[in-house]
Amino acid sequence: MTSVVERLRGDSPVFSVEFFPPRDEADETVLWRAIRELEAFDPAYVSITYGAGGSSRDRTIRTIGRVAQETTLVPMAHLTAVDHSVAELRNVIGWYAAVGVRNILAVRGDPPGDPNGEWVAHPEGLTYAEELVRLCRELGDFCVGVAAFPYGHPRSADLDEDTKYLVRKLRAGADFAIAQLFFEPDDFLRLRDRVAALGCDADILPGLMPLTTPRTLAKTVELSGAPMPDSFARRLNPYLDDPAGFRKEGIDVVTEVAERLLAEGVPCLHFYTFNRSKATREIVGRLGLVPARSV
Repeated sequence: MTSVVERLRGDSPVFSVEFFPPRDEADETVLWRAIRELEAFDPAYVSITYGAGGSSRDRTIRTIGRVAQETTLVPMAHLTAVDHSVAELRNVIGWYAAVGVRNILAVRGDPPGDPNGEWVAHPEGLTYAEELVRLCRELGDFCVGVAAFPYGHPRSADLDEDTKYLVRKLRAGADFAIAQLFFEPDDFLRLRDRVAALGCDADILPGLMPLTTPRTLAKTVELSGAPMPDSFARRLNPYLDDPAGFRKEGIDVVTEVAERLLAEGVPCLHFYTFNRSKATREIVGRLGLVPARSV
Protein backbone atom coordinates (compact mmCIF):
# COMPACT_ATOMS: atom_id res chain seq x y z
CA MET A 1 0.00 0.00 0.00
CA THR A 2 1.37 3.40 -1.00
CA SER A 3 2.07 5.81 1.87
CA VAL A 4 1.10 9.47 2.04
CA VAL A 5 4.76 10.44 2.32
CA GLU A 6 5.55 8.61 -0.91
CA ARG A 7 2.85 10.60 -2.67
CA LEU A 8 4.39 13.85 -1.39
CA ARG A 9 7.81 13.07 -2.82
CA GLY A 10 7.06 13.65 -6.49
CA ASP A 11 8.49 16.35 -8.70
CA SER A 12 5.29 18.40 -8.72
CA PRO A 13 2.88 19.56 -5.99
CA VAL A 14 -0.24 17.50 -5.40
CA PHE A 15 -3.58 17.80 -3.62
CA SER A 16 -5.55 15.62 -1.22
CA VAL A 17 -9.17 15.52 -0.09
CA GLU A 18 -11.03 14.84 3.13
CA PHE A 19 -14.47 13.29 3.55
CA PHE A 20 -16.60 12.36 6.54
CA PRO A 21 -18.44 9.02 6.86
CA PRO A 22 -22.04 8.98 5.61
CA ARG A 23 -24.88 9.07 8.13
CA ASP A 24 -27.37 7.16 5.98
CA GLU A 25 -27.89 5.69 2.51
CA ALA A 26 -28.60 9.08 0.92
CA ASP A 27 -25.34 10.48 2.34
CA GLU A 28 -23.50 7.41 1.10
CA THR A 29 -24.74 8.00 -2.44
CA VAL A 30 -23.54 11.61 -2.33
CA LEU A 31 -20.18 10.61 -0.86
CA TRP A 32 -19.46 7.92 -3.42
CA ARG A 33 -20.41 10.20 -6.29
CA ALA A 34 -17.80 12.67 -5.02
CA ILE A 35 -15.20 9.93 -4.52
CA ARG A 36 -15.66 8.62 -8.05
CA GLU A 37 -15.60 12.12 -9.56
CA LEU A 38 -12.34 12.93 -7.77
CA GLU A 39 -10.72 9.56 -8.42
CA ALA A 40 -9.97 10.55 -12.00
CA PHE A 41 -8.12 13.63 -10.70
CA ASP A 42 -5.65 11.36 -8.86
CA PRO A 43 -5.43 13.06 -5.44
CA ALA A 44 -2.36 12.15 -3.41
CA TYR A 45 -4.59 10.53 -0.80
CA VAL A 46 -8.15 10.52 0.51
CA SER A 47 -8.83 10.86 4.23
CA ILE A 48 -11.95 9.81 6.11
CA THR A 49 -12.76 11.45 9.44
CA TYR A 50 -13.52 9.43 12.55
CA GLY A 51 -16.26 9.38 15.13
CA ALA A 52 -15.57 7.73 18.47
CA GLY A 53 -19.14 6.45 18.81
CA GLY A 54 -19.89 2.89 17.79
CA SER A 55 -22.04 3.45 14.68
CA SER A 56 -19.97 6.41 13.47
CA ARG A 57 -16.77 4.47 14.03
CA ASP A 58 -18.13 1.51 12.08
CA ARG A 59 -19.14 3.76 9.17
CA THR A 60 -15.62 5.21 9.08
CA ILE A 61 -14.05 1.75 8.96
CA ARG A 62 -16.49 0.53 6.32
CA THR A 63 -15.99 3.62 4.15
CA ILE A 64 -12.20 3.63 4.34
CA GLY A 65 -12.21 -0.09 3.64
CA ARG A 66 -14.24 0.44 0.46
CA VAL A 67 -11.84 3.18 -0.65
CA ALA A 68 -8.90 0.81 -0.10
CA GLN A 69 -10.48 -2.16 -1.82
CA GLU A 70 -12.72 -0.68 -4.54
CA THR A 71 -10.80 2.36 -5.83
CA THR A 72 -7.34 3.32 -7.06
CA LEU A 73 -7.07 5.96 -4.32
CA VAL A 74 -4.60 6.02 -1.42
CA PRO A 75 -6.70 5.93 1.79
CA MET A 76 -5.87 7.59 5.10
CA ALA A 77 -8.04 6.87 8.14
CA HIS A 78 -8.48 9.25 11.04
CA LEU A 79 -8.22 7.93 14.59
CA THR A 80 -8.98 9.79 17.82
CA ALA A 81 -7.91 8.82 21.33
CA VAL A 82 -10.90 10.39 23.08
CA ASP A 83 -13.33 7.96 24.76
CA HIS A 84 -11.22 4.91 23.87
CA SER A 85 -9.22 2.51 25.96
CA VAL A 86 -5.86 1.40 24.63
CA ALA A 87 -7.38 -2.01 23.92
CA GLU A 88 -10.09 -0.42 21.77
CA LEU A 89 -7.53 1.68 19.93
CA ARG A 90 -5.47 -1.43 19.23
CA ASN A 91 -8.56 -3.10 17.78
CA VAL A 92 -9.37 -0.17 15.49
CA ILE A 93 -5.78 0.03 14.27
CA GLY A 94 -5.92 -3.71 13.60
CA TRP A 95 -9.15 -3.25 11.62
CA TYR A 96 -7.51 -0.58 9.51
CA ALA A 97 -4.60 -2.87 8.74
CA ALA A 98 -6.96 -5.73 7.93
CA VAL A 99 -8.80 -3.71 5.25
CA GLY A 100 -5.57 -2.52 3.69
CA VAL A 101 -5.17 0.92 5.26
CA ARG A 102 -1.61 1.88 6.19
CA ASN A 103 -2.00 5.64 6.59
CA ILE A 104 -3.47 7.04 9.83
CA LEU A 105 -4.11 10.59 11.05
CA ALA A 106 -3.65 10.33 14.83
CA VAL A 107 -5.44 13.01 16.86
CA ARG A 108 -6.40 13.28 20.49
CA GLY A 109 -9.90 14.52 19.72
CA ASP A 110 -12.27 16.73 21.68
CA PRO A 111 -14.23 15.58 24.74
CA PRO A 112 -17.98 15.08 24.24
CA GLY A 113 -20.02 18.25 24.63
CA ASP A 114 -18.05 21.47 24.93
CA PRO A 115 -14.91 21.11 22.75
CA ASN A 116 -13.17 23.65 24.97
CA GLY A 117 -14.25 21.97 28.19
CA GLU A 118 -12.00 20.28 30.68
CA TRP A 119 -10.15 17.32 29.23
CA VAL A 120 -10.64 14.02 31.04
CA ALA A 121 -8.86 11.06 29.49
CA HIS A 122 -10.36 7.57 29.38
CA PRO A 123 -9.17 5.77 32.55
CA GLU A 124 -7.60 3.05 30.38
CA GLY A 125 -6.78 5.29 27.46
CA LEU A 126 -4.26 7.84 26.26
CA THR A 127 -3.88 11.48 27.24
CA TYR A 128 -1.86 12.95 24.37
CA ALA A 129 -1.80 12.61 20.59
CA GLU A 130 1.92 11.81 20.70
CA GLU A 131 1.04 8.66 22.67
CA LEU A 132 -1.37 7.64 19.91
CA VAL A 133 1.36 8.24 17.34
CA ARG A 134 3.67 5.88 19.24
CA LEU A 135 0.92 3.27 19.52
CA CYS A 136 0.34 3.31 15.76
CA ARG A 137 4.06 2.92 15.21
CA GLU A 138 4.25 0.01 17.63
CA LEU A 139 1.46 -1.90 15.92
CA GLY A 140 2.66 -1.90 12.33
CA ASP A 141 4.32 -0.22 9.40
CA PHE A 142 2.00 2.78 9.32
CA CYS A 143 2.54 6.22 7.85
CA VAL A 144 1.23 8.56 10.55
CA GLY A 145 0.03 12.14 10.32
CA VAL A 146 -1.03 14.59 13.04
CA ALA A 147 -3.05 17.80 13.25
CA ALA A 148 -1.55 21.29 13.30
CA PHE A 149 -3.21 24.55 14.33
CA PRO A 150 -2.17 27.77 12.53
CA TYR A 151 -3.80 29.89 15.25
CA GLY A 152 -2.88 27.55 18.09
CA HIS A 153 -5.00 24.89 19.77
CA PRO A 154 -7.63 26.40 22.11
CA ARG A 155 -5.99 24.68 25.09
CA SER A 156 -2.49 25.98 24.35
CA ALA A 157 -1.30 29.00 26.29
CA ASP A 158 0.23 30.66 23.22
CA LEU A 159 1.59 29.91 19.77
CA ASP A 160 5.06 29.04 21.03
CA GLU A 161 3.69 26.42 23.40
CA ASP A 162 1.41 25.05 20.71
CA THR A 163 4.31 24.72 18.27
CA LYS A 164 6.34 22.80 20.86
CA TYR A 165 3.48 20.32 21.26
CA LEU A 166 3.26 19.92 17.48
CA VAL A 167 6.97 19.23 17.19
CA ARG A 168 6.71 16.70 20.03
CA LYS A 169 4.04 14.83 18.05
CA LEU A 170 6.20 14.84 14.95
CA ARG A 171 9.26 13.66 16.83
CA ALA A 172 7.21 10.90 18.48
CA GLY A 173 7.06 9.26 15.06
CA ALA A 174 4.63 11.24 12.90
CA ASP A 175 5.61 11.70 9.26
CA PHE A 176 3.68 14.88 8.49
CA ALA A 177 1.03 17.27 9.81
CA ILE A 178 -2.17 18.67 8.30
CA ALA A 179 -3.15 22.19 9.27
CA GLN A 180 -6.63 23.09 10.37
CA LEU A 181 -8.39 25.82 8.41
CA PHE A 182 -6.97 29.32 8.18
CA PHE A 183 -7.61 32.43 6.12
CA GLU A 184 -4.50 34.26 4.94
CA PRO A 185 -1.53 32.35 3.46
CA ASP A 186 0.79 34.03 5.97
CA ASP A 187 -1.19 32.47 8.83
CA PHE A 188 -0.08 29.05 7.60
CA LEU A 189 3.41 30.10 6.52
CA ARG A 190 4.17 31.49 9.99
CA LEU A 191 3.20 28.10 11.47
CA ARG A 192 5.60 26.39 9.07
CA ASP A 193 8.35 28.83 10.01
CA ARG A 194 7.81 28.22 13.74
CA VAL A 195 8.16 24.47 13.25
CA ALA A 196 11.32 24.90 11.17
CA ALA A 197 12.79 27.23 13.80
CA LEU A 198 12.63 24.33 16.28
CA GLY A 199 14.74 22.18 13.97
CA CYS A 200 11.89 20.04 12.58
CA ASP A 201 11.71 19.54 8.81
CA ALA A 202 8.55 17.41 8.58
CA ASP A 203 6.03 18.37 5.90
CA ILE A 204 3.23 20.64 7.12
CA LEU A 205 0.27 20.57 4.73
CA PRO A 206 -2.21 23.46 4.50
CA GLY A 207 -5.91 22.70 4.87
CA LEU A 208 -8.31 24.62 2.59
CA MET A 209 -12.08 24.66 2.22
CA PRO A 210 -13.71 25.91 -1.00
CA LEU A 211 -15.83 28.92 -0.03
CA THR A 212 -18.95 28.28 -2.06
CA THR A 213 -21.66 29.53 0.33
CA PRO A 214 -21.96 31.73 3.43
CA ARG A 215 -22.35 28.45 5.34
CA THR A 216 -18.89 27.24 4.30
CA LEU A 217 -17.47 30.63 5.26
CA ALA A 218 -19.09 30.37 8.70
CA LYS A 219 -17.72 26.83 9.02
CA THR A 220 -14.23 28.10 8.26
CA VAL A 221 -14.55 30.68 11.04
CA GLU A 222 -15.81 27.97 13.43
CA LEU A 223 -13.15 25.36 12.62
CA SER A 224 -10.23 27.77 12.42
CA GLY A 225 -11.08 29.47 15.72
CA ALA A 226 -10.16 32.81 14.15
CA PRO A 227 -12.32 35.75 13.05
CA MET A 228 -12.71 36.45 9.37
CA PRO A 229 -10.12 39.05 8.33
CA ASP A 230 -11.19 42.34 6.78
CA SER A 231 -9.62 41.32 3.45
CA PHE A 232 -12.08 38.41 3.19
CA ALA A 233 -15.04 40.44 4.42
CA ARG A 234 -14.50 43.14 1.80
CA ARG A 235 -14.59 40.59 -0.99
CA LEU A 236 -17.28 38.19 0.23
CA ASN A 237 -19.78 40.23 2.26
CA PRO A 238 -21.19 42.07 -0.80
CA TYR A 239 -22.37 38.67 -2.12
CA LEU A 240 -24.07 37.27 0.98
CA ASP A 241 -27.45 37.53 -0.78
CA ASP A 242 -26.11 36.56 -4.21
CA PRO A 243 -25.40 32.78 -4.28
CA ALA A 244 -23.81 32.75 -7.74
CA GLY A 245 -21.72 35.83 -7.01
CA PHE A 246 -20.61 34.45 -3.63
CA ARG A 247 -19.55 31.14 -5.14
CA LYS A 248 -17.55 32.81 -7.90
CA GLU A 249 -15.77 35.21 -5.54
CA GLY A 250 -15.22 32.49 -2.92
CA ILE A 251 -13.59 30.15 -5.44
CA ASP A 252 -11.40 33.04 -6.63
CA VAL A 253 -10.30 33.81 -3.06
CA VAL A 254 -9.37 30.21 -2.23
CA THR A 255 -7.60 29.77 -5.56
CA GLU A 256 -5.48 32.85 -4.86
CA VAL A 257 -4.58 31.56 -1.38
CA ALA A 258 -3.62 28.20 -2.92
CA GLU A 259 -1.49 29.87 -5.60
CA ARG A 260 0.50 31.74 -2.94
CA LEU A 261 1.03 28.54 -0.94
CA LEU A 262 2.25 26.66 -4.00
CA ALA A 263 4.61 29.53 -4.78
CA GLU A 264 5.99 29.11 -1.25
CA GLY A 265 6.78 25.46 -1.93
CA VAL A 266 4.07 23.47 -0.14
CA PRO A 267 4.09 19.89 -1.49
CA CYS A 268 0.35 19.28 -1.10
CA LEU A 269 -2.90 21.20 -0.66
CA HIS A 270 -5.44 19.39 1.55
CA PHE A 271 -9.09 20.17 0.72
CA TYR A 272 -11.95 19.81 3.19
CA THR A 273 -14.78 18.90 0.81
CA PHE A 274 -18.07 18.62 2.76
CA ASN A 275 -18.43 15.38 0.73
CA ARG A 276 -18.78 17.31 -2.52
CA SER A 277 -16.33 17.40 -5.41
CA LYS A 278 -17.27 20.13 -7.90
CA ALA A 279 -15.61 23.11 -6.23
CA THR A 280 -12.44 21.17 -5.38
CA ARG A 281 -12.21 19.90 -8.95
CA GLU A 282 -12.62 23.44 -10.22
CA ILE A 283 -9.85 24.82 -7.98
CA VAL A 284 -7.31 22.07 -8.64
CA GLY A 285 -8.03 22.41 -12.33
CA ARG A 286 -7.23 26.13 -12.18
CA LEU A 287 -4.05 25.36 -10.27
CA GLY A 288 -2.84 22.84 -12.84
CA LEU A 289 -2.77 19.95 -10.36
CA VAL A 290 -4.81 17.59 -12.54
CA PRO A 291 -3.03 14.76 -14.40
CA ALA A 292 -3.03 15.29 -18.16
CA ARG A 293 -5.11 12.15 -18.71
CA SER A 294 -7.90 13.67 -16.60
CA VAL A 295 -8.21 16.94 -18.50
